[in-house]
Amino acid sequence: YLPPNSGNKEITWMMLEAGAETDVVNSVGRTAAQMAAFVGQHDCVTIINNFFPRERLDYYTKQQGLDKEPKLPVKLAGPLHKIITTTNMHPVKIVLLVKENPLLAEVEALQKCYRVLDLICEKCMKQKDMNEVLAMKMHYISCIFQKCITFLKEREDQLDGFIKSLLKGREKDGFPVYQEKLIRESIRKFPYCEATLLQQLVRSIAPVEI
Repeated sequence: YLPPNSGNKEITWMMLEAGAETDVVNSVGRTAAQMAAFVGQHDCVTIINNFFPRERLDYYTKQQGLDKEPKLPVKLAGPLHKIITTTNMHPVKIVLLVKENPLLAEVEALQKCYRVLDLICEKCMKQKDMNEVLAMKMHYISCIFQKCITFLKEREDQLDGFIKSLLKGREKDGFPVYQEKLIRESIRKFPYCEATLLQQLVRSIAPVEI
């Protein structure tokens, strides 16, 4: 069990890397993230909710069952894990993380990565202790990767063009319409309609005009 630790982010991360379980509950039925939220340790909550053990990703770098090859090349595991565990979910930040790694910023690499993210998303939703937050995060990053592929294939300015599109504001007020539509589209495409988190997001966003 991962106990609250006076809001120390570094200790939280170290305990997670050492194998502390995030979904175990204490005597009053609360997880570490719930207890941290209760006492206002929001940085710790963010770290716990965004933690994804490297071993869980490395599983996909090994040949499974009837597969002729692993779903994820070993060389992509490190760069992908860095993106999975980032706490900054701004789409521009994610595209920049892709762009800074030549191994990742290729159509074939991104295709393999987004398929693995979709598998992790599915596993998060179907496991006994469902993790909707992590499932939604994996799906969201997968959607951004798929859009990266589109720009790499179709635009001469490639990922720079994607970043420009995300940052460009409309004339009257500077609002980044493309970015807003991308985020809404990723939520709309989340394949598990019964998810409580999805329903909360839809209720919050649907009434708000772009």
